Amino acid sequence: MGNLRSVQKAFEKTGHEARVIHKPQEVRDARALVLPGVGAFKDCLKNLEELDLISPVLQSIQAGKPFLGLCLGLQILFSESEEFGITPGLDVIRGRVIRFPGSLSAKTGQARLKIPHMGWNAVSIKRRPSCLSDIPDESFFYFVHSYYVLPEDQNVVATTTQYGVTFTSAIWKDNIVAFQFHPEKSQALGLQILRQFGEAAIRD
Repeated sequence: MGNLRSVQKAFEKTGHEARVIHKPQEVRDARALVLPGVGAFKDCLKNLEELDLISPVLQSIQAGKPFLGLCLGLQILFSESEEFGITPGLDVIRGRVIRFPGSLSAKTGQARLKIPHMGWNAVSIKRRPSCLSDIPDESFFYFVHSYYVLPEDQNVVATTTQYGVTFTSAIWKDNIVAFQFHPEKSQALGLQILRQFGEAAIRD
């Protein structure tokens, strides 16, 4: 959904081979999986279903293959989204995807914040998967989104970010790590995350 080539180029810049794939067997053969995405939750799931990729993606995750979700690739891991009505997700992570409140403001009495949340924002690290091992706490990364995830299990939360509300900006569970922000658009620190994910995938 949308930014496949930019993610591929970012991985190549870090020295890791990455290919855009469209077939179930290619998913099964991959050493690690990256699911990027921008756009609508329902459209992303429809694309995966039409390409017959949902089952091999789920099987790969269940088998312990390293998995990286980016933006919409984080959100579709959840049970459901309220975007354009309730849409079921992959239900890998129990929880919901909800929209930022319409009355969002930085502090009481201040002007409303714009939705979508677009631009650079600080990330507070709560737990460190290997790809965040050398990332300084409160580093800035690039966001573009109107919805955010609400995990049922707070133990999966890796980072949080403040934008009117404090929301989960990354999750980590077993072989899964996923970010609401865009590492591929986040300059040196974003490339460092992708490099470290690739290195961990090779080790595994």
